[in-house]
Amino acid sequence: MKHRLSRQHVVDMCRTMLDRGYLKATEGNVSVRVPGHELYAVTPSNYDYDKMRVEDVCIVDFRGKHVPDEGGAGGLVPSIECGMHANIYRERPDVNAIVHTHQPYASALAFLRKPIPALTDEQVRFLGKEVAIIDYAPSGTGFLAKNVQKKVASGDNAFIIANHGVVAVGTDPSRAVFNMALLEKVSIAYLMALASEAGKVYTIPATIREIAFSKLRKDEKRIASQIVDAVEPVRVPEEEELPSVSDVPDVAPGEQHGYMISEYLDVPDTMRRLKALVAQPVRGLRHDALLDVLNYFETKCTASKEITERAKRRIPGGVQHNLAFNYPFPLAVDKAEGAHLTDRDGNVYIDFLQAGGPTILGSNYRPVNERVAAVIKESGPVTGLFHEYELKLAEIINRYMPHIEMYRSLGSGTEAVMAAVRAARAKTGKKMVIKVGGAYHGWSDTVVYGLRVPGSFRMNAKGIPWGATGRTREAFPHDLGALKRKLIENRLRGGTAAVIVEPFGPESGTRPVPHDYNAAVRELCTEFGAMLIFDEVVTGFRTGMGGAAGYFGVTPDLTVFGKAVSGGYPMAGGVGGRADIMSVFGSGLDGKSGAHIQVGGTLSANPLSCAAGYFAIQEMARTNAPVLAGRAGDRLTRGLQRLIDKYGLPYVAYNQGSIVHLECSGVMLLDMRSPIKLLKENKARKTLMEQMGAAYAAHGIITLAGSRMYTSLADTDEVIDDALARFDQVFALVEGV
Repeated sequence: MKHRLSRQHVVDMCRTMLDRGYLKATEGNVSVRVPGHELYAVTPSNYDYDKMRVEDVCIVDFRGKHVPDEGGAGGLVPSIECGMHANIYRERPDVNAIVHTHQPYASALAFLRKPIPALTDEQVRFLGKEVAIIDYAPSGTGFLAKNVQKKVASGDNAFIIANHGVVAVGTDPSRAVFNMALLEKVSIAYLMALASEAGKVYTIPATIREIAFSKLRKDEKRIASQIVDAVEPVRVPEEEELPSVSDVPDVAPGEQHGYMISEYLDVPDTMRRLKALVAQPVRGLRHDALLDVLNYFETKCTASKEITERAKRRIPGGVQHNLAFNYPFPLAVDKAEGAHLTDRDGNVYIDFLQAGGPTILGSNYRPVNERVAAVIKESGPVTGLFHEYELKLAEIINRYMPHIEMYRSLGSGTEAVMAAVRAARAKTGKKMVIKVGGAYHGWSDTVVYGLRVPGSFRMNAKGIPWGATGRTREAFPHDLGALKRKLIENRLRGGTAAVIVEPFGPESGTRPVPHDYNAAVRELCTEFGAMLIFDEVVTGFRTGMGGAAGYFGVTPDLTVFGKAVSGGYPMAGGVGGRADIMSVFGSGLDGKSGAHIQVGGTLSANPLSCAAGYFAIQEMARTNAPVLAGRAGDRLTRGLQRLIDKYGLPYVAYNQGSIVHLECSGVMLLDMRSPIKLLKENKARKTLMEQMGAAYAAHGIITLAGSRMYTSLADTDEVIDDALARFDQVFALVEGV
């Protein structure tokens, strides 16, 4: 049965009004807008509401025409007033529920044809400047529907229909019922005042009325924009089977491995949806639901709170990790295995953080652990001298990524970016570097520039001298014209040494790039004699055994690795590329007449990290983990899109294989092209992202800051379906649902 949630709201509203004595038998009718469709659910005609079931509720379109569906209203027809309801929904985007009743006290005023003036500020705040009289017309006629439409255009929320009954509207079902009840309360007071002191009924001062009414109109405008500025949601039919990891064929030894992306993202459509999300007001948890979320942390996570409070005395902020989610406080994890994490209090979570992306095999993968342990038992974790797994790691990377002719291990992605930029400058003799605004390439001085917010220049560069970023420039995401202009400008300053990009877009595809973007950047770099650096800290091996370079068929000059290159073990990072470029990394004490650049580290290329990387890459190839993780991401995304449609939310879910984005606030889409909007909305949208992340955690799901998820080999169909059931529970708590 379609639109079950909207039908259920209708039944719930009827039950509430019956319990409170506002409805008797079949008097009146009730409707609820179907989110994301030009449809509404409405009570059937001439039916006992006390016996009404969800399947008895009818679906009607905005022309007032019944839309029967299989398994729906079962031969019942909608209320004769469905034209009136349709006209209201068309006229008022802020209205999501309508109540039409014949309650006694308001009906008395309908017979008197007497409007209710502004008696209290509460009345004006919720119902409008006055409760107006709608001209009489016969029930169920187009004349009555038009009369009602004319009056509701005023923005008021309650009306009396002459010689008929009342209409109350609301931004959600609860508010519609509340407004109807408030109207009856006000009607009683007004009738009593008229009977006792005829001609001496006092209203509230005009100034108070205007203040209260302006608040009402502000709320209505906010709700209306969520419909007017929205785009049609992605439709996922209920009968559609979600993608399954079981659909991926086994890969025989020697066969070509696939990639995590089954079908590339429709980037223009995704960006249209993201821009529509940012154009709307934030839509977060109901206040009572947020209190329940915070109560979960206070009562169920006491051990995490205790240890992180202690940590604040010795650790800045109480936590060391940039990826740790800190609202309302960090969770302390004791156990990680496969697709799950367990905190100090014994709470179990589905792990969609996966340490920020490296554990493509799932957390604490036993086959790798056992083989690494055997190596370390012999050599120890670090020697400071050469170890065979340095070579084995470089060889296996070259096997799957032939453009990585040589590889230099370092300690992290940040170090690898620093080394790649230094190598590009040394090899080309040029100094300028261009990055894409909003991208994160680690925390080194050179690239903390335009960080996370495109166009923000040095906004996050506290403690970094001006000279360190003096030769760094940024181009806006997707804007190849801007990139070319920067390359031309830099030519006058001695040329561009390198352009560094995340091949799927800034922040792991938060602003996804068109499929041909990287090829176009490659052409520009070749034209201007600049090196192209791919930052594959996240995408290396997660995309597939050939990395993002293999997927897009674009060969960068240098590639930066991190995270996945040691399978989740520490000291994960390195840089690789063409042999002639990589020659500048020659190590040792002689320096080869100054040809090499100074990079290094005692722990770089240690046996622990190199062996872990070698065995992890072997296992990823053997199990086809990148492809399986990608299908898990497909299943998760498609399920989220179905839930977003179900609840009529403005949220946007999309994925690039095993990198899944769930944008609820759009804070990552703000930029300096709209600085006023950025300043006004950044805090509210960031707060919403934090609250939603906390809500997911309270329902057993760990995400990256409430907006990004990484799937892994451990995410079976059953794990994903469990996660979707939990997301369903969270979305049901959103305001207005």
